[in-house]
Amino acid sequence: MTALLQHPGYDEERLKGVAEKLPCREVQAGMLLSLMGQPHQYSYPSIFIYGHRASGKSHVMHVLMKELELSHATVSCVECVSIALLFEQVLLSFFGCDAASLLPRSPSLSDFVRVYRQQSSQSPAKQTRYIVMEKAELLRDTDASLLSALLRLQELVEDNVTVILLSEIAWDKFRPNTGCFEPLLLHFPDYSKSELQQILSQNVHPSYSAGFYSAYINILLGVFYSVCRDLRELRHLAALNFSKFCEPLAEGKVKETDTHKLWKHIEPHLKKAMQTVYLREVSSLQWEQMQQMEEEEAGALRGLSAHTHVELPYYSKFLLIAAYLASYNPARTDKRFFLKHHGKIRKTNFLKKNEKTSNHLLGPKPFPLDRLLAIFYSVVDSRVAPTASIFSQISSLVTLQLLAQVSHDDQLDAPKYKCAVSLDFICAIARTVNFDIVKYLYDFL
Repeated sequence: MTALLQHPGYDEERLKGVAEKLPCREVQAGMLLSLMGQPHQYSYPSIFIYGHRASGKSHVMHVLMKELELSHATVSCVECVSIALLFEQVLLSFFGCDAASLLPRSPSLSDFVRVYRQQSSQSPAKQTRYIVMEKAELLRDTDASLLSALLRLQELVEDNVTVILLSEIAWDKFRPNTGCFEPLLLHFPDYSKSELQQILSQNVHPSYSAGFYSAYINILLGVFYSVCRDLRELRHLAALNFSKFCEPLAEGKVKETDTHKLWKHIEPHLKKAMQTVYLREVSSLQWEQMQQMEEEEAGALRGLSAHTHVELPYYSKFLLIAAYLASYNPARTDKRFFLKHHGKIRKTNFLKKNEKTSNHLLGPKPFPLDRLLAIFYSVVDSRVAPTASIFSQISSLVTLQLLAQVSHDDQLDAPKYKCAVSLDFICAIARTVNFDIVKYLYDFL
């Protein structure tokens, strides 16, 4: 592994330390050192490093600069909201506070070059200086001349300085239309499953063996690898769910080698956690508290359908609510529920003999599409245009068997549907959109 980082001009012990801190990134680190060359030699003016999020770009640069003690300035394009902050941070890192104070209030590119050349002539570089630009894709939103100038900054300031751009997009999409100096390109590929296993297994919990934690990581990757390749997100999920994985072991129910029982215990918990990947809607502590509350309420929820916890798009929920109201309310009661000026209509005034029985006991009744849409536009809390997206969501509800189409497929002008969900299900869906469906049900008047 360390052989990949052997490079003239650098101490072998330091290169060995670098290799230990960069698991599964030794090849990329070795290629980067080859592009950078020896410290006292002139390096290439600019290097463009690209790869997906959490592929190790910033980490490799940070370790190389710190362990090899290279003169560098790390600039985050997210934090530097103006060009003045960018110039000030570079001068501050290389020449100190006095140099940064020489910049005018609103410095231009020429002001930065002038101050840099002045300071570099007073304290010439003994080795290559590196400017590392993180989230460099944000430079495309600044002045077009800034990116072109940074790529050939070595020529402008007449100093041994190299600009390294770190980006999540490829150079073909990054290159400005006006043309510019072409940097050297280095791609960081995504971590493979085996590499993620190797990296995550290094964070062994001190109370458990390395083999036990490695088995846990293997289970975690088996669930999440198909939907998430982000190392930081997987590390967060591993730390968040490990205590749940260890519960049977702490209670003495299983041994460390009984992987199958541990998997059966953690599987439903990981499936719930999969719904929150990348979202960060709640903190880790709040997530754990929510899981404890769900376990305490499991007895009350056990009788409900498993589909009660299904996730649907926002408007699909209102479409399903409208379908349920259309199936279980008589059509002539729509005026009473969905018109503001409907007058006083008492239930006893229009009860018929066959309506003395609850509509929920008789089952859902078919309804036409135009009635469904009329109720939908009445209950939804915002103006919605009748677009193709709404109609496609109705088809999706039929595919999910939440709605049933009772008319023939060739009846395109007025298709009819029936709602196929239970009262408990629709109440759970209505709660997620803060809609009190009981107020709109004829049986509960």
